[in-house]
Amino acid sequence: MISIAHLGPSGTYAEQAALYYVSWFTKTTKMEASLCPYPSIFQTLHSVAKGKSDLAVVPVENSIQGGVTVTLDTLWELDNLQIQLALVVPITHALISCSKNIDNIEIVYSHPQALAQCQKWLEKYLPKVQLIPTNSTTEALQKLENMQTAAAISSLRAAQLYNLPVLANAINDYPENCTRFWVISKRGDSPKDNTFANTLCYTSLAFSVPANLPGVLVKPLQVFANQNINLSKIESRPTKRSLGEYLFFMDLEADVSSNEMQSALNELSNHTEILKIFGSYNVLPTDFIS
Repeated sequence: MISIAHLGPSGTYAEQAALYYVSWFTKTTKMEASLCPYPSIFQTLHSVAKGKSDLAVVPVENSIQGGVTVTLDTLWELDNLQIQLALVVPITHALISCSKNIDNIEIVYSHPQALAQCQKWLEKYLPKVQLIPTNSTTEALQKLENMQTAAAISSLRAAQLYNLPVLANAINDYPENCTRFWVISKRGDSPKDNTFANTLCYTSLAFSVPANLPGVLVKPLQVFANQNINLSKIESRPTKRSLGEYLFFMDLEADVSSNEMQSALNELSNHTEILKIFGSYNVLPTDFIS
């Protein structure tokens, strides 16, 4: 049996993503898996790095709020992790409360990402409430029973798990809200899966540049353009060494083992200070996300 870490407590979207992964994993490998909730994404990833969990399922990007920075920063920090698979999960938020009327709500709890994904709805229907961020969308749910003027933003599944009333559903500002998750393992622990042999493969990497000079980012980008490799995402994060210094995270539509990627990576090393390859992976088919 393998252990899979995720952001907890029970009922989070990360747990839902982990359950989707388990459904696919058990069907394709005939092995069993157990879920291990952690209080933060940081601790979730560190559990794999320290060998306490076999895999972690962590959010990396939301269609409304963009990159999940703690995932990117921690992956850069920990050299012994790699991406095994990606999956995209639809996200529908609900307002959960034991209050009899929405007008009685004075406080709304949720993860900062969920609060931001519902900010227009909150401004329209609850403009005067106090918004309090939590480590997850389910952290505050266990307290709501004794808090008649409080609510939390979470999922319908979480409301059912904790047997709590739903005051409003589908409150996210954009209906096509979704989050991309990565399945992370220790580097070298899991061989590349051949289940998706004929599907599009992605490679994720990050690098720092030697100096903040004009054109310093153009050269790495041109390397991939010369090899006709499509760049599907780029995001910058501070190096935390000095203001104005950045790391660049990229997702590329190519397998790291391909001739084009190998040529690009050989040339890329001439234009970067530190280069880290997080792995090549496929996206879990949508028939497992339902």
